[in-house]
Amino acid sequence: MQNVEPMTIYGYEKLQAEVKDLKEVKRPAVVKAIEEALEHGDLKENAEYHAAKEQQKNIDNRLAELQEILGNAQIVDPSELAHSKVSFGSTVVMTDMESDEEVTYTIVGGAESNPDMGLISFNSPLAKQLLGKEEGDEVKVRLPGGEKEFEIDEVKYQEIIFDCE
Repeated sequence: MQNVEPMTIYGYEKLQAEVKDLKEVKRPAVVKAIEEALEHGDLKENAEYHAAKEQQKNIDNRLAELQEILGNAQIVDPSELAHSKVSFGSTVVMTDMESDEEVTYTIVGGAESNPDMGLISFNSPLAKQLLGKEEGDEVKVRLPGGEKEFEIDEVKYQEIIFDCE
């Protein structure tokens, strides 16, 4: 079963840029470092060699991970979706029924999530429990910190801001 990963064009391009940087900049630099370390002789006591090999392994693992994510990527333009119910790209304004605190989350792809900015992954426990809900719905959600109850005040589309720059 293919694990489809919805994401915006922003997230897709961000991952492609990381792949390009790893392949064209970081990996060649590590290969060069390995070659230089090999020239120092005895590999048993060659910390530079072992560190560079470990770094190369980490880069190769990250490349494989990124290739899988990009291979499963489904680019979605949230502005073209209906947002009468919570879906990918929806911004959800909710009130915590216990504290009366208002919180706002936007549902994005895993590679784009940034909870500190209110961007939560489509696959996160909270997002999964919100999908399909409408304005006025009360929803009990199980979160790592326990159960919380929210009332959904608004479901809308607004342009997603990914960077604070």
